[in-house]
Amino acid sequence: MRNSQRPKLRFSSLQLLLLLWAARRPCAAGDEEEEEEKEKEDAGHPGHKDHHWSYKDMPEWGSMFPHCEGHMQSPININTTAVSFSAKLGPLLLSGYNVPPEVKLPLKNNGHTVLLGLPKKMTLGGGGFPQPYQAAQLHLHWGSGLTRPGSEHTVDGHRYAGEIHVVHYSSHFESIQEAASEPGGLAVLAAFLQVGMETNEPYQHILKHLSEIKEEGEETVVAGFDVAKLLPDDFGRYFRYNGSLTTPPCYQTVNWTVFNQTVRLSQEQISMLEDTLRGDEDEPIQNNFRHLQDLYGRSIFSSFHSLEKVQPTDGGLSSPLPDGPPSDRLDPLDSGKDGAPRDGLDPPDSGKDGTPRDGLDPPDSGKDGAPRDGLDPPDSGKDAEKQVNTSLHTGDILAILFGSLFVATALAFLVYIHKHRRLASRHRGQATKPAALYVPASTDEQAL
Repeated sequence: MRNSQRPKLRFSSLQLLLLLWAARRPCAAGDEEEEEEKEKEDAGHPGHKDHHWSYKDMPEWGSMFPHCEGHMQSPININTTAVSFSAKLGPLLLSGYNVPPEVKLPLKNNGHTVLLGLPKKMTLGGGGFPQPYQAAQLHLHWGSGLTRPGSEHTVDGHRYAGEIHVVHYSSHFESIQEAASEPGGLAVLAAFLQVGMETNEPYQHILKHLSEIKEEGEETVVAGFDVAKLLPDDFGRYFRYNGSLTTPPCYQTVNWTVFNQTVRLSQEQISMLEDTLRGDEDEPIQNNFRHLQDLYGRSIFSSFHSLEKVQPTDGGLSSPLPDGPPSDRLDPLDSGKDGAPRDGLDPPDSGKDGTPRDGLDPPDSGKDGAPRDGLDPPDSGKDAEKQVNTSLHTGDILAILFGSLFVATALAFLVYIHKHRRLASRHRGQATKPAALYVPASTDEQAL
């Protein structure tokens, strides 16, 4: 009996081992797919939670994420004297940005920033883009008090209190995860945050929920609202350049549109950003901005004429002169009366062979590099000085010429009067007594 039962026991043990082995493989495969999906999700969402990086270890980003050492990295400093106008960069067209209140938008503290999820129905077009881009999310960057502002981009070396990024992906792709690593796959609208006197109500709609997501990983919902009010009223004035994600993995696939004007938030609102959220090791989320990156020969374009040049404003800053009455202007960049910035833009960049990498064609140029769109790039400081000196010389010459003509005319007039009086005097002498020593002037002479 014992011998007859042994084969059955062995068979049962073998079956059990096979079942355990078969059960483990799908589980392992599922874990691998889940991890891969998580990596794609992290890549497609700038600032998304990733335990492998932090702002404290920025110098090591390149060793962990090779793209971070590329030559098309962001953010950059926008030198307004080196910006070129492009007629191809028309006004931006935003569609579906007014989200109904019944639509609930997810708001999350991901450990690096506050991130608001956006519906795909929000689309970005115009602005020289060859196809529309669908919205994915928006997030903010800030510093740590008045002594350390936290915008990522700078203008003529000036850093602002903060910066908003509205992230879109090309409609050629099914998801932002697919588009994130593809050339021209992403388009980001960026606007600077600046301290103002009044509360910015559109931003308050988001900021009032920060207390609900203080800890890393916490999430709440925000009722739909007009997201366009976080951006400028005038979508026709902006800078454009080719760059990258400003967080790992730093994919160089972003068409950057940086508005020429700022958004004003009250000091209390800026402080809410700097002091409310917590990240790794329960530390405050502050200074969540990347250091400036080199241009490496990239071009920066503008949607407005380069002759609308710079003038000093608050703190000696410089920026393109805005349109509209002075009462609507913000220093150093301009915004609407509601404190929302009014423009955005970023031109396509090209590779070493001159081929655009983001699906946008930069302005054509000749062999000498001169633009062919009929507009000259901004004059340099030396050229401007030459123009001023030339204008002064021309004015001096004209003043001398007009002065000489005036003197000659005055002399001729005086000679004419003197001659006319002499002739009249002789005529009167012949008609009166020769002994007359004085003859009263006639009516005609009095008129002279």
